[in-house]
Amino acid sequence: MEKEKINRESFSGTLAVFFATLGSAVGLGNIWKFPYVVGKNGGAAFILVYLICVAFVGIPVMVSEFYIGRKTHKNVMGALKELTPNPLWKTIGVFGILTAYFIMFYYSCVAGWVYSYIFKALKGDFTNVTADSASTLFGKTVVGPWPPLVWQFIAMAVVSLILIKGVEKGIERVTKTLIPVLFVLIIVCGIRALTLPGASEGLKFLFKVDFSQITPGAILAAMGLAFFKLSLGMGTMVTYGSYFTKDTNLISTSAKVAVADTIVSLLAGIAIFPTVFSFGMKPEAGPGLLFMTIPLVFSKLPFGNILLVAFFFLTAIAATTAMISIVEVLIAYFTEEKGFKRSSAVIINAIIILLMGSLATLSADKASVLGNLSVFFGKGFFDTFDFISSNILMPIGGLLIALFVGYIVKKQSLINELSNNENLKNIGLITTFKYVLMGITPILLIIVFLSSLNIIKF
Repeated sequence: MEKEKINRESFSGTLAVFFATLGSAVGLGNIWKFPYVVGKNGGAAFILVYLICVAFVGIPVMVSEFYIGRKTHKNVMGALKELTPNPLWKTIGVFGILTAYFIMFYYSCVAGWVYSYIFKALKGDFTNVTADSASTLFGKTVVGPWPPLVWQFIAMAVVSLILIKGVEKGIERVTKTLIPVLFVLIIVCGIRALTLPGASEGLKFLFKVDFSQITPGAILAAMGLAFFKLSLGMGTMVTYGSYFTKDTNLISTSAKVAVADTIVSLLAGIAIFPTVFSFGMKPEAGPGLLFMTIPLVFSKLPFGNILLVAFFFLTAIAATTAMISIVEVLIAYFTEEKGFKRSSAVIINAIIILLMGSLATLSADKASVLGNLSVFFGKGFFDTFDFISSNILMPIGGLLIALFVGYIVKKQSLINELSNNENLKNIGLITTFKYVLMGITPILLIIVFLSSLNIIKF
């Protein structure tokens, strides 16, 4: 067992850790969902509430996952087996594996749409595009049946090729390259958006301080975002934490990732909403904004097609780095617990994801082949995979992690790991973290869980 630990791959240093974990946290939701929720719930006032929720929900759970991963240097299942004999807490690993699968079943489908839009933009399909033609093009992209399946395969093939390379040559090298590129592209798109007439309306939508909109419902939205946006409760941060070196500052890394993730989301908002408002359109959540509105507005700008390619390329980067971290949860489990070679584990899981993911792809729209098939409480495969992972598995998994590290893990073990064997002078910060994890975080996660099931409404 000790030999396995010595031979196990790890990230090369602090910068690699930061880019990899940020790549995990940044996803498609950063590009459209977060900026939209901010704008609809009080702008800068909501951002303040969100950051408070990050401090009490997001960072404590992230640090807890980092602790579990680096303490054991094992995958999410192996880590819990080593830390506790109690079968209750071992279910954290089961939730992590199941969540990774369910998310990938539908996320790989949406990533395929993004990849296809890069190709469409390169071909010039959006030249002289109208609202009707943009809607028609999106419909063809989603309904298929063959094109979306092909693009889903391409998205998974890209992720698989990166993962086969391993932790340092694959995950680390790609995230260290792509995350800075993402920042550059999103800043370029943002600068161009700010030069448009009427761009101030978009900034006003995004950043206007309006405390009157901070309702209980907005606070619930902030708590949910603070948890879901940072890729928590699905085993990714446990897995990535297991690749951290012993000199990594776990608390500092968590805070930096949370702040950088928020900055990426706001930069995306600056790139999108001034453009949308400049052309007199209304912001809307979901695929409508990302796949229909954006091509329409960018196509009307000078050099708009170039910007459109850049925009969908950066969106593809966000989707790819997120998928890499999710699938790595499965790869680590298969190689360490089941004894598979890494390449075999990648191929097997890619096949599983594509087979089950095809059900999501073929049910993503009412006009799809399986669009009218009801699977779970009136939901099709696509919505079922999304609902089970986001509303059930992730919140329960996150809650169990908070309770385990808060109440089961011995305080001295936590101090040793979070202070890097007392090389960091942060005992007071660790004590505060422990109290937050024991008292505030579980209560807020229970509220998030009940809210995600619509049991709590405002």
